[in-house]
Amino acid sequence: MTTTSFSALHLKTPMLKNLASLGYTAMTPIQTHTLPLILAGKDVIAKAKTGSGKTAAFGIGLLTRLELTYSRVQALVLCPTRELADQVGKELRRLARFTDNIKVLTLCGGVPFGPQLGSLEHGAHVVVGTPGRLLDHLRRGSLDLTSLQTLVLDEADRMLDMGFQEDISTLIAATPHKKQTLLFSATYPAAISALSETLQHEPVEVSVDETHDEGAIEQILYEVAPDERTAAVTRIIRHYRPESTLVFCNTKIECQEVAAALAKAGFAAAAIHGDLEQRERDQVLVRFANKSVSILVATDVAARGLDIKELAAVINYELPRNPEIHTHRIGRTGRAGEQGLAISLVTAHENRRVQAIESALGSSITRGDSASLTAAAGATLTPPMVALCIDGGRKNKLRPGDILGALTGAGGIAGSEVGKIDVFDCHAYVAVMRASTEQALTCLTGNKIKGRFFKVRKVES
Repeated sequence: MTTTSFSALHLKTPMLKNLASLGYTAMTPIQTHTLPLILAGKDVIAKAKTGSGKTAAFGIGLLTRLELTYSRVQALVLCPTRELADQVGKELRRLARFTDNIKVLTLCGGVPFGPQLGSLEHGAHVVVGTPGRLLDHLRRGSLDLTSLQTLVLDEADRMLDMGFQEDISTLIAATPHKKQTLLFSATYPAAISALSETLQHEPVEVSVDETHDEGAIEQILYEVAPDERTAAVTRIIRHYRPESTLVFCNTKIECQEVAAALAKAGFAAAAIHGDLEQRERDQVLVRFANKSVSILVATDVAARGLDIKELAAVINYELPRNPEIHTHRIGRTGRAGEQGLAISLVTAHENRRVQAIESALGSSITRGDSASLTAAAGATLTPPMVALCIDGGRKNKLRPGDILGALTGAGGIAGSEVGKIDVFDCHAYVAVMRASTEQALTCLTGNKIKGRFFKVRKVES
């Protein structure tokens, strides 16, 4: 039986007393599974959401390893937003109360550089910060990471979503090859696995917050007349109200027609197929990934390589001829332990395709009654985010941290209101919560980013 007592970890008495004074009576599941590994010096990749107790897990670990007589940066915690960095910094200071000699420093954008430079000159054991500001200090020579022992990436999936991959890679390159790396992420997209492979040494994977069966997908077939498919898709979306939907069509023409019909019905829908130019394709994929478009209509070829997490539903406008393609289509939902929904439209003449798919699956698919598809009560299915396009990109030396800093600094927008940031060579996209759209537009058009003004526009469907 796994113990949940902190005393079982052989921590120093002052640390145990401090934990008791802070009300840490027993370890949370993420602490129980990761702390022994962290204290043993292992690299860890852990699936953990905010509120799971992960900060104490990596905090206790990195504080225990510090050499207090050595006033160099020995632990670095990367966070996606200023709010999270401030929160983590405060928690680490609370955990460090067992000794007066531990110095924890928070470095984020949106605040003056001067005081941060002064604090770094006086030395720090632990630094918590956002990638953009940390990189600025690294390039100025004010941040020295050559003595780093522990590197923590907190909410790593969010940092990658916000476009910090390059900044993170540059920061990592400035750290010693031999160090402990702890990667905490709410989800496990392919990009997280790739990051772990390049960054970690024999990491131990920990996942304790699964609430559904991995990959659980509910499949339903609805029989429709050939000319009723588009209307049926509209009814399905209004009935089930998925937050994000991928609709598969077998031809480019169907893609365009279905997307146009859904847009006409009031949905935020976009099509992706082989005839799109690269910039158009990039924009459609960015908007679907950043939740400013809620329905993507695609062909199988155009959908190849899509790495979309948290996809609520897949709809087959028409069944594919190959059962393997069907399996591949529906496998895009129900990931990361979430419940998925896969709906297929069939005509009375497509029984052979259905039988072939059921044979490949080894089970029958539930039949639904299309007459029961009624619009569910609730607000309109408006995407939660709005995408803004900035007419500057990598060639203007624009980084995700610059955009985030402009919004959360001069703009006064909370980091939690900012979504995915994608920077291309000549333009960039940032998603903001719908209620903050006008404030974000005013901020980005009225203030300089990287010393110059950029044109910014809302990307409409």
